[in-house]
Amino acid sequence: MAALLALATAVFITSLTETLPAGVLPEMSGSLHVGESAAGQAVTVYAAGTALTAIPLTAATAGWRRKRLLLTAMAGFAAANTVTAVSSDYALTLIARFVAGVAAGLAWALLAGYARRMAPAHLQGKAVAVAMAGIPVALSLGVPAGTFAGQALGWRVAFLAMTGLALVLLGWITATVPDYPGQRSQERPRMLRTLAVPGVAPVLFVTLAFVLAHTVIYAYIATFLDHIGMGGSTDLVLLVFGIASLVSIWFTGAHIDRRLRTLTISSVLLVGAAAAVLGIPSHSDVPVYLAALLWGLGWGGLPTLLQTAAADAGGDSADAAQAMLVTLWNVAMAAGGIIGGVLLDALGATSLPWSVLLLLVPTFIAVVGARVRGFPAERPGTAG
Repeated sequence: MAALLALATAVFITSLTETLPAGVLPEMSGSLHVGESAAGQAVTVYAAGTALTAIPLTAATAGWRRKRLLLTAMAGFAAANTVTAVSSDYALTLIARFVAGVAAGLAWALLAGYARRMAPAHLQGKAVAVAMAGIPVALSLGVPAGTFAGQALGWRVAFLAMTGLALVLLGWITATVPDYPGQRSQERPRMLRTLAVPGVAPVLFVTLAFVLAHTVIYAYIATFLDHIGMGGSTDLVLLVFGIASLVSIWFTGAHIDRRLRTLTISSVLLVGAAAAVLGIPSHSDVPVYLAALLWGLGWGGLPTLLQTAAADAGGDSADAAQAMLVTLWNVAMAAGGIIGGVLLDALGATSLPWSVLLLLVPTFIAVVGARVRGFPAERPGTAG
């Protein structure tokens, strides 16, 4: 468990490093002397760094011992967050964010498989859920705390705190996480061939569409809330979202081995309901908090669901499927930052929730249609 919690902390660092700008966007834009849509590209370039490098770096480092690779990735986060914290130059900040994204590409392609190797087959879903718990913890505690720190002490303090945590984690990993060998050259999967494996393509499409829908609004949530008169409540809204995400991943971990399909369909419907609530004008703050609750319940368990579905569908090519999922996840993050910025400038903040609903329609169709391979009613090896 100590080793799995170290992995969860690594997930926490990658998640918080990725999403923290969303909570401090106005402060970052003012400090760097750029508009909020330009500051939002700090999320985009991070995702682009991961999307462009996850597959080639996963292939290039497939022979590395796993612990060495994990330590390298965490050291990359420490360096990138330090530069982000001290930079006053917009271009240098984007370069640092890109490097952080490269480190994320290494980490994300590694972490789910690492957790699965620590557990027997019948507990692998729960092991992945423990490791992925870093995501809702980052959202429920990290982003609101970072948002508060950004408003009270300056956004740079939050990034320096991330550096300190990464340095602590390097020692934790060294002391507790077991090492595993990499793959021999003849065992390394071929990425393109993995797309032909039944069930992999639908999982990857759902990843792309769902994460795109989420990021279009999440990257600009502070700006959206400011538009509707709740700019001072960004940290509280994110806290509700994060706590609901924590509940979601706990529930997902408890039921994923038997109900992966049902949980994935429910995730799409819950996030869709949240977007609809946000899209309807209201003079009360209550619907916004309700939407944050629904959104968190739908989103929190999604990384575990998609990574488990990809690994199950991939079979012997699970590592390749994971690397492709990580790549598409971050392509969606990058595209979401760009598309959200365009919508914000062209149509205003109120267009963001409706774009989420539009993207979730094909997502829902893909999940429902992949009833045999991809999102089956029963996971392989759990029947009976």
